[in-house]
Amino acid sequence: MILVFGSINVDLVATVPSIPRPGETVLSTRYDTSPGGKGANQAVAAARARADARLPVVMAGAVGDDGFGAFALANLAENGVDTRAVRKGDEPTGCAFIVVNPQGENAITVASGANRIVRAADVPDAMLAEARVVVLQMEVPVDENIALARRARAAGAPVILNLAPAPADLSPALLERLLANVDVLVLNELEAATVAAIYDGAKASDPAGMARYIAERAKLTAVITLGADGAVASVCGKPPLAAPALAIMPVDTTGAGDAFVGIMAAKLAEGVAFELCLRYAAVGASLACLALGAQAGLPYAADIEKALAGSAT
Repeated sequence: MILVFGSINVDLVATVPSIPRPGETVLSTRYDTSPGGKGANQAVAAARARADARLPVVMAGAVGDDGFGAFALANLAENGVDTRAVRKGDEPTGCAFIVVNPQGENAITVASGANRIVRAADVPDAMLAEARVVVLQMEVPVDENIALARRARAAGAPVILNLAPAPADLSPALLERLLANVDVLVLNELEAATVAAIYDGAKASDPAGMARYIAERAKLTAVITLGADGAVASVCGKPPLAAPALAIMPVDTTGAGDAFVGIMAAKLAEGVAFELCLRYAAVGASLACLALGAQAGLPYAADIEKALAGSAT
């Protein structure tokens, strides 16, 4: 089982000529309603990327008892994600407001809604005992992530933490609590710089150096995603591994990081060697940028295999 514990949102996406500056109004001709939330995105990415559909992907989170919640749950089910660990609450379903410019860059505002009531206690011990990997992100309460990571480690399940979005109040003490039971830490360049600075690693300014420094300090595997440049990773401070991205013309980069995490989780759960997991994830994240919306472009296993074969020729 791949267990994803995290956020479920509905995204309202508008294509704009430019991302608004403070105080500026920019007109868009339309908006699209699509499923999102970092947790849900990663669950769908994992479900699509798994080689064997019999490997369960379970989403644990919360939605409101409203139309957006019903829409989000139906989408998860349609993508083969088990929703038995998703609770319904009085808070409205989370919603993200996204603008995308012609270059595929985006700006996002998230109204957390029901994601604020996600609780680790709602995940039964039996589910953790079956998990081959547990995936966490930062759009649900921090203490709930910490509590579930602790229980997952006790149950013997590897834990992936995507430190996105990084908490504004991230301190050395909070970082230590967050990473105490994490096996794989996934960061973008800004998040990596934040963590490295907390560890007083300013001298490790290049991504490969930061990955190695963070991995060594935190005693885990550190992965830094680099957008068009792919990703680098270090396993417990060992020399970094690199995974290139595909050369593409992006349509929308929303959800690319989630694609990376979900695909990597699927391949780790399948027992694929870590370096190859990185390659799968980097290629899959590239493919995810070819459609508008966080989930529309999430690739299937066959898509990734085909792209990997093409990139090797």
